[in-house]
Amino acid sequence: MSFKSRGEQLPRSSVSKKWTFLLCLGCFCAGMLFTNRMWAVPESKGMMRTTAAEAEKLKLVSEGCNPKIKEVKQVSKDIIGEVFRTHHAIHTLDKTVSNLEMELAAARAAQESQLSSSSLSADMKMDESSGRKRYLMVIGINTAFSSRKRRDSVRATWMLRGEKRKKLEEEKGIIIRFVIGHSATTGGILDRAIEAEDKKHGDFLRLDHVEGYLELSAKTKTYFATAVALWDAEFYVKVDDDVHVNIATLGETLVRHRKKPRVYIGCMKSGPVLSQKGVRYHEPEYWKFGETGNKYFRHATGQLYAISKDLATYISINQHVLHKYANEDVSLGSWFIGLDVLHIDDRRLCCGTPPDCEWKAQAGNICVASFDWTCSGICRSADRIKEVHRRCGEGEKALWSATF
Repeated sequence: MSFKSRGEQLPRSSVSKKWTFLLCLGCFCAGMLFTNRMWAVPESKGMMRTTAAEAEKLKLVSEGCNPKIKEVKQVSKDIIGEVFRTHHAIHTLDKTVSNLEMELAAARAAQESQLSSSSLSADMKMDESSGRKRYLMVIGINTAFSSRKRRDSVRATWMLRGEKRKKLEEEKGIIIRFVIGHSATTGGILDRAIEAEDKKHGDFLRLDHVEGYLELSAKTKTYFATAVALWDAEFYVKVDDDVHVNIATLGETLVRHRKKPRVYIGCMKSGPVLSQKGVRYHEPEYWKFGETGNKYFRHATGQLYAISKDLATYISINQHVLHKYANEDVSLGSWFIGLDVLHIDDRRLCCGTPPDCEWKAQAGNICVASFDWTCSGICRSADRIKEVHRRCGEGEKALWSATF
């Protein structure tokens, strides 16, 4: 009886579970219907609207950014242009400041020199307009203690003496001086001999420099620094005491370039760099010029050259940092490397002695300077310079009639 009753309960339990399952499913569907959980399409549309709105906003933002990008690019171009214009203005200002510094240094040096030595007052010619007389050129004749005969031969030929020399300074604006320093023993017999000679002729420019052949580069620096401090000239000339010079022709040559800045005039050359010891013009620092057998950069030969005031002032300001090579003409040329300097090659500044300079004079092309290349000056100049002057000299009348 118990078996029967359990067998009868199994179908009831089975039917009951099916109905229970169906009832639960129906309740679930009804709940979903009333709570809008099954409305997937409206939900999708809402999501699409949100996405579209966000896309519209992104589009607006994107469209708003593009003009800004263009504006930034335009501003960048304007900034670059402004930077370029500012750089150009600074470059121009830098040149102006550099020129002013040169002039200021020259003025200070002149003032210090004037205050330090009363003997300089005779050389300083004052005028009412600028406080300093403006000269055309200063000619410094490089000489040595042992060159008394050379100096006398120069005084007897192309260099004016006494009152004529003073008149040349006043009327033509041309200063001429023998340039020399002092001996290793200051106040010794060599210095006293020069002092006696200067007392007689009054045509020396004494430098604060110890004389010596290997010190010509240092002497050249000191000469230009001293000359630019003493005299306000347009040009400063260096010439050796064994070279013949036609002063009027030199002045006429220089005035052609008086309006040009940073002028360097001479017979330009580019000789070999000599590395062998013991030979004349040996260059101890030959390795700086590259491989063996190389040549120097272009520079004026040392017998005679001229530079404008701005270059002389540049040397005066920077004399303590300018490097000195063994040869003074090479040193001078090296000081202008890297500067915006006008190199003028004029072969009339290096004519030969007669018959070369004589033929040129007869042809109407008077030489500025004459010397023998083989001797780097006039061979036996103390004896021969008078002959050169007689055959190649321009004559004193040409000097007084010249207008600069």
